Amino acid sequence: MKNNLFIISKNGYKYIAYALFIGVIFGVLDLEFFSLLSFLAALFFVYSFRNPEREVAFLDDKAVVSPVDGIVKAIDEVKEGEYAYKIVIESNYMNVGVLRSPLSGHLESTKILRGARISKKSKLFYDLNENTELIFVDGYNNRVKVVHRLKQSFAPVAVDVFNKEKVQKGTRYGYAINSVSELYLPENFRLNVKLGNETQAANTLIGYFS
Repeated sequence: MKNNLFIISKNGYKYIAYALFIGVIFGVLDLEFFSLLSFLAALFFVYSFRNPEREVAFLDDKAVVSPVDGIVKAIDEVKEGEYAYKIVIESNYMNVGVLRSPLSGHLESTKILRGARISKKSKLFYDLNENTELIFVDGYNNRVKVVHRLKQSFAPVAVDVFNKEKVQKGTRYGYAINSVSELYLPENFRLNVKLGNETQAANTLIGYFS
């Protein structure tokens, strides 16, 4: 796992550098308005890729924390293999985009599908948009499947953890800006969130395995 501890996520370095470089070029050419826009874009990228430190408040082995910042938009019962519940958390550009492990254990599998970044309002959103699917397993063999799907984002999904790699609850494993995240949970899970709750990665308790 390539854990990034700097105040700005490494995923944003190139965007900030490009904006500053273009701003300098416009400045040399005396195109002050475009130079200002470029420097404002650099500030926007700094804000978008901010990478705050967070301490995990729920250290119980069977506690699951939110992997993303956002708002709980749906809590549904599902019948998908071993999973019984699905929690949908929607993030926007105002939220921190750092993704954090929901539990301590290991990453069983990960899949990244590159694709479109069309509006969530489109009927093709779930069919075409770029997404990544990860399955985390704790020491009791409890599984949590997490799917991150981009909305209209300028940056791709980034995942910095490998299959079978050990993870600690709350540690950074990737980045996704302006996304919809789905958490799939088994029947032996007790939910601790409600519709409309605001979540913060590593700090919000999703619930417990029984």
